[in-house]
Amino acid sequence: MTDHYATLGVSRTATADEVKRAFRKLASQHHPDKGGDTQKFQAIQEAYATLGDEQKRSEYDNPRPQFSGFHGHPGGVNINDIFGQMFGQQFAQQHQHPRRSHVRMTLWITLLDVATGGKRTVSLGTQAGVSAVEIEIPLGINDGDNVQYEGLGPGGSDLVVQFKISPDRTWTRDGLNLTQEVRLDIWNLILGGELTIDTLTGKTLSTRVPARTQPGTVLRLRAQGLKDRAGQTGDIMVRVQAQIPEHIAPEIIDAIQKHQQ
Repeated sequence: MTDHYATLGVSRTATADEVKRAFRKLASQHHPDKGGDTQKFQAIQEAYATLGDEQKRSEYDNPRPQFSGFHGHPGGVNINDIFGQMFGQQFAQQHQHPRRSHVRMTLWITLLDVATGGKRTVSLGTQAGVSAVEIEIPLGINDGDNVQYEGLGPGGSDLVVQFKISPDRTWTRDGLNLTQEVRLDIWNLILGGELTIDTLTGKTLSTRVPARTQPGTVLRLRAQGLKDRAGQTGDIMVRVQAQIPEHIAPEIIDAIQKHQQ
């Protein structure tokens, strides 16, 4: 099994923040746009996709035991014998036929792909060479989800695609909700004002920042997040943080100092 901790260069006791910092550093160093190795970059992404998610990290650290002994393995139990005893031999015979063959592949996509879905051409290796097939990316697909495409594999087999989602530099995802952190001039937080943001798909949205907004406040834009195949839509959350201006007029500083006295 691939050692994701070694890939990111962190210990198994590393905190979530340490994992995130290690990923950002390595992703910047090995990004293909900067001349980095694509396979190395994908390994870094895969490692962070696992260790950066609390549940997936727990499952990775505590893998489920793999049980053998079924299907007539030596010293094991033949599952067809069990079905025969419980439901009769006719039922058992009906379940002795092998399942339809399939091939598996992993496909890395972006958060924009999750938001828009659409078609994607993928390449498959066959005995005759490489073939290209077109698949549909489901809206709102989750990281690690497997989707089966019937008959698209070599020789009419099924193609099973595991989707892996690359971390986004601007947005973080929680289900169908998207969160972005925005830094605002401290005067805008004190006085309030209009805030505009661009969504993943390039749509421009605006929301009101109330006067006296505290840093860390989350503004919610309902039904503007990701959509899924069932028609459900998440929200966009904007977490505002304060940014101190580089140049502040002396009279303003004097006024603040007098107010504190």
